[in-house]
Amino acid sequence: MRLGIDLGGTKIEIIALASDGHELLRQRIATPQGDYLATLMAVAGLVEATESKLGQRGSVGVGIPGAESLATGLIKNANSTCLIGKPLKRDLQALLQREVRLANDANCFALSEAIDGSGRDARIVFGIILGTGVGGGIVVNQQVLSGANAIAGEWGHNPLPLPGDDDLPLPTCYCGRLGCIETYLCGPALTTDHYRHTGETLAAAEIETRAGAGDMACEKTLRRYEDRLGRALAGVINILDPQVIVIGGGLSNMQRLYRNLPERCTPYVFSDVIYTKFLPPNHGDSSGVRGAAWLWN
Repeated sequence: MRLGIDLGGTKIEIIALASDGHELLRQRIATPQGDYLATLMAVAGLVEATESKLGQRGSVGVGIPGAESLATGLIKNANSTCLIGKPLKRDLQALLQREVRLANDANCFALSEAIDGSGRDARIVFGIILGTGVGGGIVVNQQVLSGANAIAGEWGHNPLPLPGDDDLPLPTCYCGRLGCIETYLCGPALTTDHYRHTGETLAAAEIETRAGAGDMACEKTLRRYEDRLGRALAGVINILDPQVIVIGGGLSNMQRLYRNLPERCTPYVFSDVIYTKFLPPNHGDSSGVRGAAWLWN
């Protein structure tokens, strides 16, 4: 049995998978806010309760909105700030009395979709998150590629390629750099861009709905967004050449992306044709927690 835990800023979710990927149990609780020790105990409590209910012991994989430093073993770049600077993996292993595998939540998303999701038949899968932030994960032959610095897939903190007049001035990213892809392609950035051109504050879903009803201002906003996304993903295709790009996060619900991205990427891809498929996640919001379980693949 594989146990996967999605350790998020607002909720902690656990899933138990049988050897064939069949879901045996799933449960979620609220994340203790700002309390590292309480968070550790909550995770341990979920594991204990799940194993007690199912009558068997499982491997444990954990997905987090951050990364483990290869130099120190401490958590860095985490949205859940109480985890930053803490030896999360070591502490969980001590509590659970077994090895724990830890990965960034975008890597877990990509792994889930590569094993038994939208990219199940692909050798190279790039999974992207377009939500509050922009993240990514790379899976090759159903194994997460973490890289020499444990940052493989972090395309959101590359600069947006070929910025034009509509992309200037370069926005400041929370990471301290200018013009990061994340500052153009996250959900809040879409709202900000629309406001900048129209003076109207609309959420992404409303922009899409109005564009579909013939609102040209909203249509232009989405075209700018899709062009930026096409430029950004073209760089990924030129380097990785994945068979499948799976799009997750709140903006993945915009169905027009899957129709329009091949054309938006084409001018920037070093090929006469693009065979890469752009697909929505098969497991939706469950991909992260399922991928944590599949870290024991």
